[in-house]
Amino acid sequence: MMNFKEFWTKKTLIGLGLGQLLSFLITSTGFTSSELAKKGVNAPTSQSFLNYVFLAIIYGSIVLYRKKALKAKWYYYIPLGLVDVEANFLVVKAYQYTSLTSVMLLDCWSIPSVMVLTWIFLKTKYRFRKIVGVVVCVAGLVVVIFSDVHAGDRAGGSNPRKGDSLVIAGAILYAISNVSEEFLVKHADRVELMALLGLFGAIISAIQISILERNELKSIQWSVGAALPFVGFAVAMFLFYSLVPILLKINGSTMLNLSLLTSDMWSVLIRIFAYNEKVDWMYFVAFAAVTAGLVIYSGGDREDQRRADVADEDAEQSKRFDEESGSGSRNQGTIAGSSKTGECSKHDNTAISVAGREYVESKDMGKDVQGKKS
Repeated sequence: MMNFKEFWTKKTLIGLGLGQLLSFLITSTGFTSSELAKKGVNAPTSQSFLNYVFLAIIYGSIVLYRKKALKAKWYYYIPLGLVDVEANFLVVKAYQYTSLTSVMLLDCWSIPSVMVLTWIFLKTKYRFRKIVGVVVCVAGLVVVIFSDVHAGDRAGGSNPRKGDSLVIAGAILYAISNVSEEFLVKHADRVELMALLGLFGAIISAIQISILERNELKSIQWSVGAALPFVGFAVAMFLFYSLVPILLKINGSTMLNLSLLTSDMWSVLIRIFAYNEKVDWMYFVAFAAVTAGLVIYSGGDREDQRRADVADEDAEQSKRFDEESGSGSRNQGTIAGSSKTGECSKHDNTAISVAGREYVESKDMGKDVQGKKS
């Protein structure tokens, strides 16, 4: 039975704290996007473009300063950049066709997608406790979605089927992007990942903007009020992208996606304190459920680490035993050889002694014979 203290490891606390910071940043991007929508701006790819430029300039400068060879092939980052750009585009685009509730619900599809992909490609093993944590998190979000708070939102959307399809496709692409980033950050380098993701993301975004959003950008009445949400979105996304690889390396893709479920809860707090809005009490129940699910999922790392340490210790003892066995066999061979050499030496010494005595005796006998003759 696991002690409650097993949950509160350094790894768990860092994962929970960092996950909520990322969730808050995502909430910030949502509010800046809503401000742009209120101003009639509909350019999802253009919003992400500045973020990719920031990543390419800042992290690319670090890569150039290092003057080291890339740890992963540069062309691996091209499909990652494409998947990431299109995932952002599809989910933002879906808000034009379906309701906020549907987007929230269907966006959860990224969680089972991530679990399946990490299980297949990264060989991640999910114990029963982690599966329970995922179920509790999703259940908490479902409480929000089907609460009376969203009752008037369920019928929204001009083309729900199209919007829902866009969300599902975007969720799958998010899952692919997260798992790919987890693989690269664990086997390559975080700075390299950010630099090349930003470079190819910016190039792909620029091409897509020139094709799909060129006229939209021309029609925007640019002012400080229109530019600030763009910059705010880019800064929040830059911080989000910079911190995501750290959480991926510590806790993995599933923990990231579970943490982002609380973004809706953060939006509620912003609505309460910034806009003085009243919200349904079910939000707080859902927030507690999601938090509990995150703790259940990420908890027990100390137990897992202890098992890993025991396995490493057993392996080390086995290795030491093998080395001692081999050394013992060599020593026995040396001792056996030495004893044989000793026996041979004894035989040789005995033979020499006998020969010496015979030589002395024969010499004395010769003297006696000469004495008798004389």
